[in-house]
Amino acid sequence: MAILEVHNLESGYGEVQILWGVDMALEPGKLTALVGANGAGKTTLLRTIMGLIRPWKGRVLFEGQDVSHLPPHKKADMGLVLVPEGRQLFTSMTVMENLEMGATPPRARAHFQRNLELVFEMFPRLKERQHQKAGTMSGGERQMLAVARGLMAAPKVLMIDEMSLGLAPVLVLQLFESLSKLREVGITTLLVEQNVHMALAVTDYAYVLAHGKVELQGPSRELAKDPHVQKAYLGI
Repeated sequence: MAILEVHNLESGYGEVQILWGVDMALEPGKLTALVGANGAGKTTLLRTIMGLIRPWKGRVLFEGQDVSHLPPHKKADMGLVLVPEGRQLFTSMTVMENLEMGATPPRARAHFQRNLELVFEMFPRLKERQHQKAGTMSGGERQMLAVARGLMAAPKVLMIDEMSLGLAPVLVLQLFESLSKLREVGITTLLVEQNVHMALAVTDYAYVLAHGKVELQGPSRELAKDPHVQKAYLGI
């Protein structure tokens, strides 16, 4: 059974509708990509799932429970966690203080040491710089910290919005390689990403969003061979 399901989801901003009946299901322990052009509705979908935007229509189910209208902090307490676009770190705080802030949900506090060991294993640089202020770190290091802070919340489902945005290719490669560790420890991950080639290379399943609707879906390797995907997103 899917751990996270989205059924006929519609939402938007003010009177402007962005999502038009989106359906999606995340299988436990799998890495799923959500790709599409700018303005396709990817971030809006994540924000609606998380409860930052109220859905106009449709349902969000988490572990079989309807959470469509729960506030974000309640969803985080249940294990649904969003790493937002733009990182949104506490720049005047140290790396360790940011990680501690990530572990605020009650279920996360009980596993603080285990999760800390996981993020330091995934991102050794954060362990080296745990006393450094986040605002003085490079863009790649801040993105590592943003993902690590999300992991400190002990997520059952981790949603990451635009992980590679604005980063050098070598750092992008390091971040994508770290995602395989999430599969090993059984964390279900939804990756919203404009680097379609890399996203399809590392994930198990993928959805292509266009104009607020799911245009294509399927195993990532198969979608990477789809002529429409190759022409529209891979430059082939």
